[in-house]
Amino acid sequence: MKPAHFRLICVALLGALGLGALGGCTTAPTARVQPWQRGTLADYTMRPDRDSLRTAMDEHIYFSRETANGGRGVGGSGCGCN
Repeated sequence: MKPAHFRLICVALLGALGLGALGGCTTAPTARVQPWQRGTLADYTMRPDRDSLRTAMDEHIYFSRETANGGRGVGGSGCGCN
């Protein structure tokens, strides 16, 4: 097999694999929440801020990275020039 043919086959296979992987994200029924699933999503364990220690650690990390007050909800850049 010539290297050009092998390369063409590899590119075609990778393209088909990529389209197949991205094509699975476009199905509409997987993005909808059914009425009977909403109770599960509204549960306390699904809240991202349910653990106060974890939230405080995350805020400290964001503050340290951004070097801005609050870190998470502050607009502007991290240099303090907002």
